[in-house]
Amino acid sequence: MVTPACRAVLFFDGKTPLVQRILQPGEIEGLDHNAIPRLLLPQPDSLFKARAVRLRELAQGKIKGIPVDAGMQGYLVLMAALADAQAVVVGKLAPGAVPAADPDALRRAIQHRMPVLPVSGARPPVWRDIFASLLDELAATAASQPALSGGLTQVLAQLRALDAPALDACADAVLDENGDNLNPMHAPFVAAALQILWSVSASELRAARVPDLETGTLCPVCGSHPVASVIRIGGQSQGYRYLHCGICESEWHMVRVKCSTCEQNGKIAYQGLDAADAKPFDPVTAKDDKLPNKANDPKKVARAETCDDCHTYRKVFNQEHDYNVEPLADDLASLMLDLLVGEAGYQRASGNPLLWLGKNENSEGQQS
Repeated sequence: MVTPACRAVLFFDGKTPLVQRILQPGEIEGLDHNAIPRLLLPQPDSLFKARAVRLRELAQGKIKGIPVDAGMQGYLVLMAALADAQAVVVGKLAPGAVPAADPDALRRAIQHRMPVLPVSGARPPVWRDIFASLLDELAATAASQPALSGGLTQVLAQLRALDAPALDACADAVLDENGDNLNPMHAPFVAAALQILWSVSASELRAARVPDLETGTLCPVCGSHPVASVIRIGGQSQGYRYLHCGICESEWHMVRVKCSTCEQNGKIAYQGLDAADAKPFDPVTAKDDKLPNKANDPKKVARAETCDDCHTYRKVFNQEHDYNVEPLADDLASLMLDLLVGEAGYQRASGNPLLWLGKNENSEGQQS
């Protein structure tokens, strides 16, 4: 029995309870219960289901803060079907099908402050099985949904025809964010399989064992660029900004008023879909957004955070103004905001793995 004078703190590693040293009276009360969670690991069992729901709501025009052009609606429905297939594949994975992080590699990563599941490393062979299962689920979707069957069936046939070297080359290009070497119709489906692989592996990590990198602009889990930022609500994450990884789906904390590309903080501004809403970020009044009369403002659901030091931008989605924001889905749907910010002279910092439009003269190798 643990007495008030001899209390213990329990930590759980998988299913095994581990007892750390006993804290003395006064020490528990002195713990920092308000510490900002620096890393939020993915929950693939629910992540892809929620993304599918959000994509359909966006396609149907149900999200006031993110108006969707009619030409984009069909693509969002297709990506919703892809997210549904991802959820099914995750649910069917056998325990241990995705290898856990190698202990020696994990120790080296911690020692040298490197990503613990780097996208630059060798991929386990199971990723091809995941890809094949994903295509099977999508084939069943195409058979049951005539609206999707035409174009989807053709793309699935092309994907099945890829030999192992071609498939690996496509995966390498996705992970390298090299749109020049990609078929833009194939890339989202390959990216979706990679998301399953890395998110499942990342979900089995312990956040406390993932080291901070030298730079805050790359995912500490896999080393990828973030797709977008998100302002989270609830618990210790309340009101804090996280960057969302497009491959392993992890989120890591980065302070607001700091460029997520160059990490400067002197020339940050926000651009909304409503030009009148574009204004510099003021750290003194920033927390005013949390007041009841400031919440649920559709204009503040989706914004582009621009930096005049590096002339790039990355979108930020605010859960304080829409509880169900989903960074990757919302980024995909808000192309109108990309067009406005691009016209203002800013370059997108990194792309969305579910949309590949190729390279233009201003993109410097990133998606545009």
